[in-house]
Amino acid sequence: MEKKTWTQLWLDYKKTKTSEDLSFLTEIILHGFSEGHPVIQNTLSELQLGIGKILGAEPAVKPADECEGKADRGLVIIKDEELPEEGYKLKRTGQESVMLSASTEKGVLYGTFCLLRKLSLAEDLEDPDICTAPENPLRMLNHWDNMDGSIERGYSGRSFFFNNGEIIVNERTRDYARLIASIGINAVVINNVNVFGEATELITGRYAEPLRKMSEIFAGYGIRLFLSLNFASPIELGNLPSCDPLDPSVIRWWEEQMRTVFDNIPNLGGFLVKADSEGRPGPFTYGRNQAEGANMLAKVIKPYGGLVIWRCFVYNCRQDWRDRKTDRARAGYDNFHEMDGQFDENVILQIKNGPMDFQIREPVSPLFGGMLHTNEMLEVQIAQEYTGQQIDLCYLIPMFKEILSFRTYVKEQEDTVADIISGRTFGNRNTGIATVANTGDDSNWTGHDLAAANLYGFGRLAWDMNLTPEEIAKEWISQTYTLSPDAAKNVLWMLLHSREIYEDYTSPLGIGWMVNPSNHYGPSVNGYEYDRWGTYHRADHLGVGVDRTDKGTGYAQQYNEPNASMYNDPQTCPEELLLFFHRVLYRTRLKSGKTLIQHIYDSHFEGYEKAQELKKRWESIRDELPEDVYPRVLERLDRQISNAREWCDQVNSYFYRISGIEDEKGRTIY
Repeated sequence: MEKKTWTQLWLDYKKTKTSEDLSFLTEIILHGFSEGHPVIQNTLSELQLGIGKILGAEPAVKPADECEGKADRGLVIIKDEELPEEGYKLKRTGQESVMLSASTEKGVLYGTFCLLRKLSLAEDLEDPDICTAPENPLRMLNHWDNMDGSIERGYSGRSFFFNNGEIIVNERTRDYARLIASIGINAVVINNVNVFGEATELITGRYAEPLRKMSEIFAGYGIRLFLSLNFASPIELGNLPSCDPLDPSVIRWWEEQMRTVFDNIPNLGGFLVKADSEGRPGPFTYGRNQAEGANMLAKVIKPYGGLVIWRCFVYNCRQDWRDRKTDRARAGYDNFHEMDGQFDENVILQIKNGPMDFQIREPVSPLFGGMLHTNEMLEVQIAQEYTGQQIDLCYLIPMFKEILSFRTYVKEQEDTVADIISGRTFGNRNTGIATVANTGDDSNWTGHDLAAANLYGFGRLAWDMNLTPEEIAKEWISQTYTLSPDAAKNVLWMLLHSREIYEDYTSPLGIGWMVNPSNHYGPSVNGYEYDRWGTYHRADHLGVGVDRTDKGTGYAQQYNEPNASMYNDPQTCPEELLLFFHRVLYRTRLKSGKTLIQHIYDSHFEGYEKAQELKKRWESIRDELPEDVYPRVLERLDRQISNAREWCDQVNSYFYRISGIEDEKGRTIY
């Protein structure tokens, strides 16, 4: 076996002191499940590893027939057909017994990770009575990995899936599957949504053997493998003159190709498709709509139980900056709303959390609540493309929690984004949540050690959307580090305040986009102001912001009432989104009593100061941190402080020069 050069993150089980003797857990009794099933094999291996490390004694498995029908001691795993497919029940049944019930092997696996989590957290097992199932049917990671080993918007090293045009399947593949299964992830897209070159051939026989091996490893942890698909494959692989989704020859080509790919990879879950966006081919090229493109593929893969996940990130990326009416924010709704009810049942529309592109603050996309008869899933991003690139600390779970709790008013009840993507609102079966992943082949997986909290947090929140950001952060900290209560509080403070700190020194009030073009790191106030991408702030000597009201681009009217009226009026619009929806004069008074310009100055100075506080708190717990982790994070915090200073000085200087209005506090502005 190869030597592991990577950490085990929160699965690095440590011996834990408990308030009671739990040695009885070293006996495992299996009822109704076969030890030979791959998922059960992995489950038992995890129990032996985890309990062995946590309690200091490796458990042994006893078949049920050796226990003479008795189950009054040990960890008893039993089949319960009444439980949901991925659900489980964990119950204390005696002084020396805990029962784990599930209807499927996947439920046993998830219940096992729950038990190991409770043991790792030294939680009381005196009376555990947990009965849970995931809220979201699909809980997915989207990797933007390329076949050459690079990762688009990747900040944690290179791909551990691909290198030099080949697929990597090794011990790290299995550890990756363990990690994400432990937080409830059940689907993975391994390649970039922008499919070029050799990645187009993933649906051919060229890569069949390693893909099948990878899919089998994933399946052993309850995970379905998905691939990103090149819509132009009939042209690039089949030498056809077009990829028109209604052309019979194109349809026949897809039927033959899908028969091959599903024969080669029986566990394949389906495909993620980016079409008609940022230069990618799609049905618009042939005068077809998005439903016609998606449904053609859906019909072809339906016999294999496959899903088509169709991204709604479709917009005109050749906008004229002089055009004040065309609004990129409108594009998702404009391109998909009228097709509500036209998509096949095995099509899921994947909708970014906001209408633009993973900014630190955006309104929730109006497509949630804008489509009543269509499967939808939420797409967020933990690869911190616009939120610090895993250099700057930015714990994103508070943002995701806000998005999930947003009321769409599509119904009187069960109308939040969480309700819609879980299927509660409309009774949909094919729904869920996905994130752009933040992993790479760095030894710590996520570049910034504390960025692993976003990976852990996404999975936990995808399973249980009632968890709070604080609960999730505490779980992650306790399983990752061995800290005193005071030290743990410092790390918790860093995580819970990091999002507001980043927002303060970059782009408060929802303005967004003042980043360096292309790499998207660091400030460039006018970097996107006169470009083709539709990302403008419209600042001049009088004010700043985009008018998206009924008198401007009309974007606010894409929401259901009362949201439309709330956003349309600057007096009722939430101030954290004020400049997203409104053009505001610099001398306008905000609810705090400050003028807009003073708020801009103050927030940037305060964000820079708080970034320094992050470093101070980290330095204060140096003696309790692992020797390799402490300097690695400290170096990132130093870079964050430098970045925050640059944001503060550049943004404040820009607005001082353009407005001519002094800082009331007399601080240095250049």
